[in-house]
Amino acid sequence: MKRCILLFFIFICAFSRAQDISKQKQLDAKRTSKTPRIDGVLDDECWINVPIATDFIQIRPNPGKVETKDRRTEMKVLYDDVAIYVYARMYDHPDSVLHELVSRDDIGNADFISIIVDPFYDKMNGNGFFVTAAGVQFDAKYSQVGDEDPNWNAVWESAVKLDDQGWTCEMKIPYSALRFSGKDVQNWGLNFSRRIQRSNTQTFWNFVDPKVNGFINQEGLWVGIKDIKPPLRLSFSPYISGYINHYPVNLPGVKNTTSRFNGGMDVKYGINNSFTLDMTLVPDFGQVQSDNRILNLTPFEVKFNENRQFFTEGTELFNKGDLFYSKRIGSIPSYYDYSGVGNDKIIKDQKEAKVLNATKISGRTAKGLGIGIFNAVTNSMETEVEDAQGNTRLIETQPLTNYNILVFDQSLKNNSSATFINTNVLRQGSAYDANVSALLFNLNNKSNRYFVNGGAKMSYLRGEETSTGYSYTFRFGKQSGNFTWSYNQVYADNKFDPSDLGFFTNNNFLDQRIGFGYNIYKPGKWYNQFESWLNLTYSRRAIPAAYQKVGLNGGYWVRFKNLWSAELDVSWDGKSNDFYEARNGQLYHTPENYGISLYINPNRAKAYNFGGNIRFFEQQLFKGKMYNFYFFQNLRLNDKVAFGLDLNFNPSYNYVNWVTAQGDKAIFSRYDRRTVENSFDAKYTFTNLMGVTVVLRHYWSDRRNKEFFILKPDGNLTDYAGVPLNGLDRNYNVFNIDLIYTWQFAPGSTLSVSYKDAAETYDTFYTQRYGKNLGNILNSPQNNSLSVKVLYYVDYLDLKKKRKKS
Repeated sequence: MKRCILLFFIFICAFSRAQDISKQKQLDAKRTSKTPRIDGVLDDECWINVPIATDFIQIRPNPGKVETKDRRTEMKVLYDDVAIYVYARMYDHPDSVLHELVSRDDIGNADFISIIVDPFYDKMNGNGFFVTAAGVQFDAKYSQVGDEDPNWNAVWESAVKLDDQGWTCEMKIPYSALRFSGKDVQNWGLNFSRRIQRSNTQTFWNFVDPKVNGFINQEGLWVGIKDIKPPLRLSFSPYISGYINHYPVNLPGVKNTTSRFNGGMDVKYGINNSFTLDMTLVPDFGQVQSDNRILNLTPFEVKFNENRQFFTEGTELFNKGDLFYSKRIGSIPSYYDYSGVGNDKIIKDQKEAKVLNATKISGRTAKGLGIGIFNAVTNSMETEVEDAQGNTRLIETQPLTNYNILVFDQSLKNNSSATFINTNVLRQGSAYDANVSALLFNLNNKSNRYFVNGGAKMSYLRGEETSTGYSYTFRFGKQSGNFTWSYNQVYADNKFDPSDLGFFTNNNFLDQRIGFGYNIYKPGKWYNQFESWLNLTYSRRAIPAAYQKVGLNGGYWVRFKNLWSAELDVSWDGKSNDFYEARNGQLYHTPENYGISLYINPNRAKAYNFGGNIRFFEQQLFKGKMYNFYFFQNLRLNDKVAFGLDLNFNPSYNYVNWVTAQGDKAIFSRYDRRTVENSFDAKYTFTNLMGVTVVLRHYWSDRRNKEFFILKPDGNLTDYAGVPLNGLDRNYNVFNIDLIYTWQFAPGSTLSVSYKDAAETYDTFYTQRYGKNLGNILNSPQNNSLSVKVLYYVDYLDLKKKRKKS
């Protein structure tokens, strides 16, 4: 009987503890009349008798476990008329605290502390402010279902100190960095997070259950904030930049060395408590990292990452529905008109349009209506050509273009939403215009366990000919818990085309997918976390209806006790009907394929770590085989100096794909290919405000044709017996150096110096030896540029105060 009572008592205690973990925590707000000095030393009088947030709870590696006393965290928050102030004490062994110096908006190999606030307390949108033990700042915006936007930047203050009890941090977050209402009494959503890097431990003040979908919706509450008013949010960031560029054109009348100067300004203006205008006038994007170009043998466009901050910061509204590919604006336009070139020789081809200006207006009302307005204008592009008599002239290949986006996004209960988005591209002159609209919905039940989402889209192209296309997406399933599943269906007719401002490879399909997942978040005897998945896909052509493909893939991912992780993927694609590979709409019967991949990732907290993957794929026709061997290693000499090396070798043998067209006939080839991509990066960080980074990349890929075929009307291949086909081998090399020095000499103000070296060769064939390819690209003409850019941040309120004092 006593044993039963004891077991019952233990059960009740455990159940009560679980209830405590799931209960929303609250912290009383306290106003201060004395502001703390932001120096990381927690001895300011104002911190006395302030409510403490402690007893943080792990999300990993052991979800639900409360932090121990010797690793406890203590947080305090104060506010006044201009800012909120944060006190943080992280107890730990001083020698165990990791504090690598990296550039702003990076974490590196370091512990961190953060505060996440949701000023409108809608449980869908928030702002996070992170500080590492090295004093490096990282800030991010959060939207519904936990999406993080690390490109969002604010101007705020922080300082850290390491002492014999661990480390401390203080922050000052001005109201100009936030959006909130003007109510007399407010409650804000609030959470704190801490990471201990050496053990990959992350804790939250208010428990964030990894089995529950979403992050902001699992926040705590900061109650009783009184009499604060949103300030005028107005800032200017004027810049000047200068460039020197050298390329050995070595042509009469053409300079090998050129120079130019630019000037412009970024403006941020708080239209009201909820909405902000962001504008860039005559922007300069010349210092962003180079695109990683590759030899593309597929019929589809390659998608590159966006590195321009204006087009990545605060764009969560505009990314709804996957209709916005910002590289279309200036970098990779969708429209070129070479009809005026004729038989003339192209001397100089402009591939990027100058962005003249860009504007964003975005925000969310107190009733949850998000509104976004985006506009950008790019200048026309011109190509220089030379006729048979040696006369040169300029031809406009892209007109002056105006890009627009309009978004209405209504937040609903239970992290749900309904969205309307429209994108519009207007081109000057006779070139066609494009318009795409979408209605989207995302619905979750009260427990956030089940969901239904989807949308309907329509594209309209207007020019000499008009075209209207339609698409829809429908998805439902279970998104929380250890076991999850989903069903997804996507349809696009043969005229749907959102590619003028979006990224879209092909239309005319009906795709279906059903997926299952099973995840274990509680550590076992030999692992910390375990995930598994299985997906079945089936695709048909829409018009006229026809089978396209079927596939199955699954895998496992596990994080071990030593913080290494491994992933095993297996895939199978059955025989399919490919309507795109031939480039002329003709059917191609593709063979059965299967693959297996193994990925290994190390404990990144170690000063030296390495990992990589091995992948194998087989194409059943001609027993084509593809291998991929990837190896990376990272070395940190100390908190300031680090190196990285990535080696990727991807050979394939006896693969078959399209190679060229001969009239209306598609020619395929059996070929061997080697791809080698090596990159080296290094960084030296002087302080948390100054550092230099360098990235070197060499990419080589070839195609060596061995046998040619003609694609027959029935979709099968037959031996080619026509005139000899020459000049169809490919040997592509690209080499880049990106060296950038940055110094944040004042809050929000930076000096940056950039050196770039770029070379590219595209030959019919050179050599199979890697060393000779590297030597060839290094000895080819190099495009070298050196630039200096100074951007100065001016806050109107600070400027106004200084004028009053003077």
